[in-house]
Amino acid sequence: MLWVFQRKSLSYQLEDLKFFIKVIHCYLKVKKSVPRSPSSPGMLDAFLQQVSTRPNKTFILYEDQAYSYRDLDLKSNQAAWALSHHANLKSGNCVAVFMGNEPAYIWLWLALSKLGCPMACLNYNIRAKSFLNCFQCSGAKILIAAPELKAAVEEVLPELIKDGVMVFYLSRDSPTEGVQSLLDKIEAASEDPIPESYRVAIKDNTPTLYIYTSGTTGFPKAAIITQRSALLSCTVAMLCGLTSEDVYYITLPLYHSAGLLIGVRGCMQTGATCVLRKKFSCSQFWDDCRKYNVTSFQYIGEILRYLCNSSKKDNDTDHCVRLAIGNGVRPEIWRQFTDRFGKIKLYELYGATEGVAFFLNYTQKEGAMGRYNYFLKVR
Repeated sequence: MLWVFQRKSLSYQLEDLKFFIKVIHCYLKVKKSVPRSPSSPGMLDAFLQQVSTRPNKTFILYEDQAYSYRDLDLKSNQAAWALSHHANLKSGNCVAVFMGNEPAYIWLWLALSKLGCPMACLNYNIRAKSFLNCFQCSGAKILIAAPELKAAVEEVLPELIKDGVMVFYLSRDSPTEGVQSLLDKIEAASEDPIPESYRVAIKDNTPTLYIYTSGTTGFPKAAIITQRSALLSCTVAMLCGLTSEDVYYITLPLYHSAGLLIGVRGCMQTGATCVLRKKFSCSQFWDDCRKYNVTSFQYIGEILRYLCNSSKKDNDTDHCVRLAIGNGVRPEIWRQFTDRFGKIKLYELYGATEGVAFFLNYTQKEGAMGRYNYFLKVR
């Protein structure tokens, strides 16, 4: 028995060592891929590097639309110029974005990064007092909202106007008095690059995102994501094996770090293609995977349970998915999922946007959320 225990212990130590080396390799690879200048934040550098090396590679697939890395670069340039001219946006000014999953969410983030401005990622489900609290604690004086969220905006609009907030719908016209349209201004703006002088004050510890907690203990709280955190957040996807050949399916909301930082940021760093869906659909999940040739996806545990509880079909294993990244899957669901849908590698992880600890199940131990790596602990 002692011999078996020692052999298992040695096996895990070897796994720890291999993972430690992989972490160092990924870290150095990320740092090397973004030669920093004093006026260029790392996350944006990583994106612009992809624009330079693979401009025509598809970055975003959304419904029946495809957008290349260059497409998002040009659209974010237009958005940055429009906000600079029509909202008098300056470096350091925070902008709150109140939208669901769509490509505009990503090119707005890039646009704000090009201007040196942090983005507050508002949960599109919040209303009334919770909405005002989340908006006000970010310090933003500009709100960009999806037109379909008109009712939620109008509910708090008098208070926003009283505080001198500029409110825009991402549309070509506005049906609400006191709210301006923004999409028409973006479409009329220049596609010229934004000079680095607009973001000259950006440092590693400068905030780039405010991502909110769920609000289980009162109002949601804003966690500060710095430029350095946003740059290194892609290492999660890299450690799980995401490459430029992958097509990564995201149904989780972009206002959370899982979808935006692990998902979109991971694709941005590796050059992978990102498939966006507004919301998770159990009935359409595998059809989407087949339609877009998805090779990897992001989950929370309940997503896998929903998929396992769906009606069995003859084509359950007819897909290209090889890995899934997420958290919260139960051990019995893990087994049901891989038995039914094929030997998909599940990379279970644990972390918190506002926390400092991170665990990843790199040993592929069924039912485990990860390991506390001995070598990382020493380091």
